[in-house]
Amino acid sequence: MLIRVDTASPVPLGDQIAAAVRGAIADGRAEPGQRLPGARQLAESLGVNVHTVLRGYQKLRDEGLIDLRRGRGAQVTAGPAPARAELVEQARRLVAHARALGVGDEDLLALLRTCQSD
Repeated sequence: MLIRVDTASPVPLGDQIAAAVRGAIADGRAEPGQRLPGARQLAESLGVNVHTVLRGYQKLRDEGLIDLRRGRGAQVTAGPAPARAELVEQARRLVAHARALGVGDEDLLALLRTCQSD
């Protein structure tokens, strides 16, 4: 799996790493049970701090997309991970689009709640 980061981007590097893995899960390039690159190895290949990689991995763990265990590394979870990854990615794009339009978080949540009843 190829992971790239853009140091000129305003998006934090850990978030870029999480997005790259999330995209790989969503489109099937990373399958349940697949091991991800070790944090040190990935940090070296990207030229970033190992804690940056771990922040990205922890975000994915919190989203339920990977298992992260000390000494055993990171592994894509079994089950509905690809569908969840796609949903998370769509939600992130929606939030970014809403912010670009000047829609605040509370207004976006209210809009989503009205869509729930449709």
